[in-house]
Amino acid sequence: MSTTITEPLYTTQFGKAYVGDSLKLLAELAEESVDLVITSPPFALQRQKEYGNENQVNYVDWLLSFAEPVKRVLKPTGSFVLDLGGAYERGRPVRSLYNFKVLLRFCEEYDFRLAEEFFWHNPAKLPSPIEWVNKRKIRAKDSVNTIWWLSKSDFPKADIRRVLTPYSERMKKLIEDSENFYRPKKRPSGHDISDKFACNNGGAIPPNLLQIPNTESNSPYLRHCAAVGVKAHPARFPEKLPAFFIQFLTDPGDTVLDIFAGSNTTGAAADRAGRYWIAFEKDRSYLLASMFRFLGDVFTEELGAFWESALFSEGTIEVAKRQQEMVLMEDYAKYDG
Repeated sequence: MSTTITEPLYTTQFGKAYVGDSLKLLAELAEESVDLVITSPPFALQRQKEYGNENQVNYVDWLLSFAEPVKRVLKPTGSFVLDLGGAYERGRPVRSLYNFKVLLRFCEEYDFRLAEEFFWHNPAKLPSPIEWVNKRKIRAKDSVNTIWWLSKSDFPKADIRRVLTPYSERMKKLIEDSENFYRPKKRPSGHDISDKFACNNGGAIPPNLLQIPNTESNSPYLRHCAAVGVKAHPARFPEKLPAFFIQFLTDPGDTVLDIFAGSNTTGAAADRAGRYWIAFEKDRSYLLASMFRFLGDVFTEELGAFWESALFSEGTIEVAKRQQEMVLMEDYAKYDG
C-alpha cells in the first residue's frame, strides 16, 4: 500500500483516511499504485448543499480536473468507477446532460475507456424534483444514477464470478430437471442455447442495473453519531454499492481509493472485503465521524470518551487499537458486573 507525506486523520487495519484537498493528496500518491478508484462526488445540483457542491455551469470542468491525477495513480489494470446523480436545468423540466458530458470528455480528452455503464436504481428514493414531479406532476421521479466504469486499458482486472446473484426459483428447477424445462436450440433472437445452459455456475450473472435501496437507518455509524450528538453526512450511498465493485474489480490485498469519501462508506466496504483503502475528504468533521463505521456496539460512556479524545487529537487516531481497548473495557465491565 502506498504511503503519503500527509499524516492520516485515522487508520484501521486496512486503511488510512486523510483530510484535505483531493487534488493535492492525489499528487502525494505513487504512480500506478491504486487498483480501484471509486467515488460519488458532490452532484451538479442547482441548490447549494451543506456538504459542498460545485455550480452546475462549472461542474464538468471541475470534475475533469481530477481526470489526469486519477489516471496517474491507477495501475494499468485498474478501474475508475464514478457514481453521478442526474439533474435538471434551472427552472426547466429538461434534464441536464452534465453526466454524459463528463463521460465523453473523460474518454475523448483523457483516453479513458468506458468498460461498461451501470445504473443504480434506488427504489426507496423520495419523489423529486418537487416542482415537476410532486406539484405539476409532469415527470416521473428520478430514482436512477448513472455509474461510469472507466479503465486505463481495454482489459482492466474484473471477475464477474465474484458477484453472482442467487438463481431464480425457475432457474433452480431448470438446473434440477433440465430435460423437462428446455431444449437446446437456436432461438429466434439468434442466441444459440446449448445443452450447457443448465449448468450450475453457483449463481446468475448480475445485470448492469443495480437495484439497491438506500435505507440505512440503524447502522453503528448512525447510532454512534446520534449518541455523541454529531450530524451524520446527509448524502450517503449504501455500502452494497461500493462493495459490489470492490468484489468485482479487485482482489484481496488490492488498494481502493475514494477521493470524495464523505462518511467513508467505501473504506468500510473495502475494510470488510480485506482490501487496503485510502480515503480523501476535505471536511474534517464528516471524516472524523466516519470512524464510527469501524466500531461495533460499545458502551455509550466509552464511545463518548473516544469521541472526546478524537475531537482534540493532534496525531493519527488508530481506530483498530482504540476499538480493541473499548471491547476489552466492555468485557471487563460485564465480568465485573
